[in-house]
Amino acid sequence: MTTKRENIEVNGRTITVSNLDKVLYPAGKFTKAQVIDYYIRISKYLLPHLKNRPVTLKRFPNGVFGEFFYEKDAPAFTPDWVETFSVPRRASKGEDIRYILINDLSTLVWLASLTNLEIHPFLHKIPKIDQPTSIVFDCDPGEGANVLSCARVALVLRELMDELNLKCWAKVSGSKGLQVYVPFNSSTSYAITQPLAKGIAEILAQRQPKLIVAEMSKFVRGQRVFIDWSQNSDFKTTVGVYSLRAKSYKPLVSMPVSWKELERAVETNDSAILSFDPATAIERLAKLGDLFKPMLTKKQHLPKDLAATAKGTMRSRSIVGRSAQKMLRRSTQGSKRRFIVFHPNRLSFKIGLEFGDVLKTWQIKGSSPTLKGEHISRLLEDEPPAKSVFDKVKEPRTAGPWDLGTYQIIEGSLRDGGLTVYLQGKRLQGEWTLTKSGNGQQWKVKKTS
Repeated sequence: MTTKRENIEVNGRTITVSNLDKVLYPAGKFTKAQVIDYYIRISKYLLPHLKNRPVTLKRFPNGVFGEFFYEKDAPAFTPDWVETFSVPRRASKGEDIRYILINDLSTLVWLASLTNLEIHPFLHKIPKIDQPTSIVFDCDPGEGANVLSCARVALVLRELMDELNLKCWAKVSGSKGLQVYVPFNSSTSYAITQPLAKGIAEILAQRQPKLIVAEMSKFVRGQRVFIDWSQNSDFKTTVGVYSLRAKSYKPLVSMPVSWKELERAVETNDSAILSFDPATAIERLAKLGDLFKPMLTKKQHLPKDLAATAKGTMRSRSIVGRSAQKMLRRSTQGSKRRFIVFHPNRLSFKIGLEFGDVLKTWQIKGSSPTLKGEHISRLLEDEPPAKSVFDKVKEPRTAGPWDLGTYQIIEGSLRDGGLTVYLQGKRLQGEWTLTKSGNGQQWKVKKTS
């Protein structure tokens, strides 16, 4: 076979490319030239997310169905103008690993010309290689689960992050999975973020045992989603946003998605909503812009309880992990969440549960808030901010509610359509289950103990 070579100019750099017509993805005969073109067209959005992050390469010289290899060390033939950063090996012996930094379009195109289809950056930036800029929850579906299962997990994760007053963003992996990122962009370390991620994964596995698993063993993942907390390590990488994937016969992209899209995909059971080929990705970016842009600048801090545990010392991971578990149990049980039951009329009454800064209110058929048996209810529009509703109760001239107290989440998730709570008020005490029925706002409410 004759190797066809030609030179292209990219930002003043000369890059030699070969075999541009080589098919790398069988579907649609997607060629090396198209791979290079995709990365050029996506570079405006991709490069800011790679800036100063060492990367692991994943090269496919003979296409997605040929042999591939991971590459951490910059090849010996790396051009002098490609930026690199040396990191000591974890083992005491051997030379440093010279990681490539994709800080400009020339480097991105040069790597694409080497059939580097996937880009896997670290969570940290140089020179602070022990300081991740975010936590990542890598949702990996086991046999019998799929990307819709991961979407359900992502929604549960977001609900928990809301409880911790942390914002998060999601992207599909371009394969079967999905990742949820919590940006910090502030001083922290892997010694804190990994045990925190593990604590969160384990708490969610306890709350949703039929959906989530936090154990590493693949034998326990059937029909469930593994939240891979171990990705929060200084030696591990995760596929980058806007990277191509080489997991199937057609090119797909690791793409940010909105929470509304995840909710719609789950409600309609339509995984196609969460699949993006290169053309769709480029068109979407032109229309919506970079949904992952907040990851670059959003500054957040660890919850105070956990930060206090770690302050001034790098305690052992087990201590930080126990602190995270304690904090999360307290938070996810909702010890500080409030509920309110408004005075009933002859036909119905309303009960409101505090979720972050909104009040979720159900209008329940029946005149008795004791709720014996199963009742049909309707979820009303959110009332933000929830604090104002409870503040009104304290006003001297405001008529008091029928009942008021705190509640704990025992299991389930509001976004997953099933929630079991324990109410503790002056009049109501006990366990209640709320289950969504149908595609509308109708729910079933039942006292279970």
